[in-house]
This record gives sequence, C-alpha cells and structure tokens, in this order.
Amino acid sequence: MEEKTKNPLRSVISYQAVFWIALFLFGLTQAYSNTIGVSLKEIIIYNACHLLFQITSANLIYYYCIIHFFDRKRYVFFCISIPLFIYILAVINRIFIVYAAEPFFINEPQDHIIDILTDLDYLLTHYIFPIVTSSFIFVCFMHILRYKNEKQDRIQLQKEKTELELKVLKSRLNPHFLFNTLNNIYSLSINHPERTPKSIAGLADILDYVIYKGPQKMVRIADEITTINHYIELEELRYGSHLKVSRSIQLSSENWIPPLLYLSLIENAFKHGGRMDGDLSIRIELNTNEVQSIFSIKNSSFKKEVTSKPGIGLLNVKEQLKLYYDTNFELTIHSDEDWFSVEIITPAKHD
Repeated sequence: MEEKTKNPLRSVISYQAVFWIALFLFGLTQAYSNTIGVSLKEIIIYNACHLLFQITSANLIYYYCIIHFFDRKRYVFFCISIPLFIYILAVINRIFIVYAAEPFFINEPQDHIIDILTDLDYLLTHYIFPIVTSSFIFVCFMHILRYKNEKQDRIQLQKEKTELELKVLKSRLNPHFLFNTLNNIYSLSINHPERTPKSIAGLADILDYVIYKGPQKMVRIADEITTINHYIELEELRYGSHLKVSRSIQLSSENWIPPLLYLSLIENAFKHGGRMDGDLSIRIELNTNEVQSIFSIKNSSFKKEVTSKPGIGLLNVKEQLKLYYDTNFELTIHSDEDWFSVEIITPAKHD
C-alpha cells in the first residue's frame, strides 16, 4: 500500500518539475528578449521570485480550491477563495521582491506596505495576471493528467474485474466438465468393463489439458483440437457403433481461443445429443485464417431437446465469450426436430 502511494506522488512531482521548469525557461526567454537595460541576473532573480509564488498559487488553487471546494460542489466558497488567495499571494509576492530580493541588486527607496496593498493597477499587471495565467495553464495540465490517470484506473479495474469473473467462470466450468466425463467413465465401467482401463488413460490426457492449460488466458486452437480428439476417442468407447462423428478441420493459421471453449461445446453435444434409437451423429467443422476462427458443431437431436433450456455448459460458453471478446464475436444457435447446431466466430488473436 505504501509503494502504491509513493508512485503517484513521485509521478506528480516529476510532471510538475518538468512543467514549471519549462514555464520558467519560457518566461525567462520572453523577459530577456523584451527587456532593455536590465541584466540577465536581475531577470533571473525576478522570474525566480515570481515562479515561487506561481507554483504556490497554482497548487493552492488546484489542490485546495478546486478539489476541496469545487469538486464537492461548494461553489460559493470556491468563488470567494479564488480571488482572495490570488490577491493575498500577489501582495506577498510583491513584498518578498521589494524587501527580500531587490536589496541585493538595486539601491532604491522601498515601497511602503500601504502602497503595495492599495496599488491595484500595478498588482494586477505585474503580479495577479502572471499568477492567474500560470495557474490556469497548470490547472488545465493537471486536469489532463487527472483524466489520464482516472482512465487508466478504470481500465485496470475493469481488467481486474474481468479476470476475477473469468476465474469464477472457470471454477464452475472445469468441475462441470470433469463431472460429466467421470460420469461417462462410470457408465462405461458398468456396461463395458473391459474398456475402462483405456478410458482412464484417455481421461488422464484430458485432465492434463484441463489442469495445466485451463487456467491460461488463451491456448492454441491446435492444442484444443488435440484434447477434443482424446475426448471423442473416450466417447467412442462408450457409444461404439452408435456414434458417428465427421470432422472437417482446416487450420490455415495458428489462432488462439480461450481454453475449453470448443471442448465445452463438444461435451455439450454428447450430453444432449442422441436420437430415440440411441444413435448419435456429430458434425464438426473448423476453419481458421489470419482474421478469424470459425467453429461449428451439429449434433443429432429429437423433439424434446428442442424446447429444453440451455445447459450449464452452453451458458458458460456464452459468458466466456462475452468476458473475453465483449461484442467482438458471433454466436449462432439453431435447433429443430433433427439437429442442434452451434457456430462460433472469434478473432484470430486476442490481446
């Protein structure tokens, strides 16, 4: 917490140092080119004295008047405090120059305090106007910096919020997927116990992907397809001749997707697909190019599945797409009495 506090303070000090040095050099150049008969030493001293009170005034106006009064909608206090602070600082600036700075390089009668307080024309042109000008530029500069920092904070908060939502989503998705897979192996061990060892070996490959690739933000589509093949081999042990899977996969570009995105749809097809006669047909198509990835899956269905609500797996897929891509994706779901299909179009890469 202490480090986070120091960094913004250090950043503000750095920005202010650059701003005031640039303003001082600009003012010094202007004064030197427009002043005749005054030495460079005197010009530097005068400008340094003015700069000291311009820095004080600008920071007082921004950090007290604006933040303490204006941002809190205390407009009456804001309107009173601005001219009051500017006048007081202009008077102190004039007194400082007359009684502290000028005696070092000129020998002239000093203005009386009463004259300094009441000579408004001289204060306005030589002190108040420079303070107002520099303060205005400084406030504009700080508001730009403030807007930039607030925008970065909003982006960071949104990023942290999205990452947290993804972690919650994966904490639901992974157990759901593994539960269904284990349930399938349990069913296989009852109906075809001789195939159980091979199914456990297939599960090990899937578990390796879910555990080590699942927490990652993005994975290569090729890795996802490899695990999908392991999963289909596992289901083939359970369905036997009742399962027909056709695959058309063309990977023209090494694209990336969120982990378990396609695998969840495959699992959903096996879970909810199937005809009354026990047969299950699945068609998988995947095409990638340098712009996008198009994945579609169709599974045989029957009338009672058409009116059923989307399962947890499909709902999680929708949430996953929104969190990763916002609106930069296409999800199409279609169902009739014979087929249920899902198509996903996502960008080739995602930052």
